[in-house]
Amino acid sequence: MSEKRTEISELGEFGLIDHLNEKVQIKNSSTLKGIGDDAAVIDAGDHVKVVTTDLLLEGVHFDLAYAPLPHVGFKAVAVNVSDIAAMNAIPKQITVSIALSNRFSVEAVDAIYSGINAACEHYGVDLVGGDTTASRGGLVISITAIGEAKKEQVTYRSGAKVNDILCVTGDLGGALVGLQVLEREKQVYLANPNMKPDLEKYAIVSGRQLKPDARMDIIHEFRDLGVVPTSMMDISDGLASEIFHISKASGVGATIYEDKLPIDKQTYDTAVELGIDPITCVLNGGEDYELLFSIDQKDFPKLEKHPDIHFIGHITKAEEGKFLVTKSGTAVQIKAQGWKHF
Repeated sequence: MSEKRTEISELGEFGLIDHLNEKVQIKNSSTLKGIGDDAAVIDAGDHVKVVTTDLLLEGVHFDLAYAPLPHVGFKAVAVNVSDIAAMNAIPKQITVSIALSNRFSVEAVDAIYSGINAACEHYGVDLVGGDTTASRGGLVISITAIGEAKKEQVTYRSGAKVNDILCVTGDLGGALVGLQVLEREKQVYLANPNMKPDLEKYAIVSGRQLKPDARMDIIHEFRDLGVVPTSMMDISDGLASEIFHISKASGVGATIYEDKLPIDKQTYDTAVELGIDPITCVLNGGEDYELLFSIDQKDFPKLEKHPDIHFIGHITKAEEGKFLVTKSGTAVQIKAQGWKHF
């Protein structure tokens, strides 16, 4: 009798995480939060440490046909800092582990680390260690980020309450549209190496894909304004997917409004040019590394005039479901597609 074989694709990324988490037992009282949020939370006396890890693989997370090595280094740090931001914490240290095949020269490694060091400078973090090893394939970068916050400042996915206001930073959908443009230009180049890629008119969207910036500026502003969001995540897998995560963790529903969703003109125009629905890009794009968060209504006056925070909807009871109200006033059930990794 053959052994049962379950394909990872049957579970998907989040199903796999849930499956693995079933067998994990927390043994230390200092572990305040383990698997299941943007970062783990560890008791450190009068404050907490938050810890997160992200792995970036060539050919899966980036393509060196169009991603400059310094940008890859910067992005590897930014995506980890974004997870620290999502906990309403301040990043302090990172470790970098890197696997290299023999096609990379010392100069290439220097280029990667120039991006890593630029990100450390930008976010005020220290590079304190890591590992280097050989790779049979391409480039692999794994970064662990450590941040800190006061216990009462930490924001989990699980704190959203009915009637809280749902907010996002920046604009959404740009990274997906940028990826489509870069892939298109790569195919043009492969078909005719004499053709020079025309990316100037797509600078914003290609930049959102190649060199995203974690929204630490917003976290520092929360400190200044005395705002602690009730729940928060970074938007790495798409707005719809992150709304599902907050809804599941908090035991709530959500209603968002199409006319409140922030989308840059270049993102909108390029999506139309490529034949993609712009709202689909906003809901399911991913890799924007903006923040999705909920706030208590009493904090609305502190943020209502902020030029880069958008109020897209509100938290409802779980039984009311998750809906997008279109511009015509129709309520459409939100489906979370996000990134399919397996």
